[in-house]
Amino acid sequence: MSTSSVTLYIKAEQNVELQTEDVYVKDIGKMTCTDEHVLAKVKSIKLHRFKKDGEKRTVISILKVIEEIEKEFPNVSVENIGETDILIEQVNVDKHKGPVQAVKIAFVSAVSFFGTAFTIMAFHNDIGINKVFSKVYEMVMGRAGDGYSILELSYSIGLAVGIILFFNHIGGRRITKDPTPIEVEMRVYETDVNKALIETADREGKTIDVH
Repeated sequence: MSTSSVTLYIKAEQNVELQTEDVYVKDIGKMTCTDEHVLAKVKSIKLHRFKKDGEKRTVISILKVIEEIEKEFPNVSVENIGETDILIEQVNVDKHKGPVQAVKIAFVSAVSFFGTAFTIMAFHNDIGINKVFSKVYEMVMGRAGDGYSILELSYSIGLAVGIILFFNHIGGRRITKDPTPIEVEMRVYETDVNKALIETADREGKTIDVH
């Protein structure tokens, strides 16, 4: 098939993590083409190489990707239906393994648990929840309570069940297939961070782009 009638479609990702030093076209996202030979050749085009002692993060413009493809196949039409800039990071998976990682996980878990518990207790103390329960008990029963009642017990159980339902997790299992609020916020945070890094690289002139 003549390459003059071939259109290559690229769906570039916003963020890409690699373990290798070399960055190829195949790494930036998904792509399709009616000519399998052209597609294979395009995927093997090298875009960048991370230096051992250099920065492990770079931003590549989709225009630079198209330019490199057109150098090899000048008659191929390239259509991008994804991101215009790709943030590429070289990660070392083995670096995060070991006892240090376990200590970090335990520390973050402890801070999250005790921090949340302290926040809940401080909130209840601020609004005087004990006085509210005592008043409700007195209004219903006609006498003052002599200690903790069914109200405190029911509220504690309801609070625990509400938290579980809100975060959509029981241990390591999901209650429903919907993403949890934390997962949603993490995706929003990740997107904002990626955009900030891409814009910073562009302002500093570090984006690998066409001239």
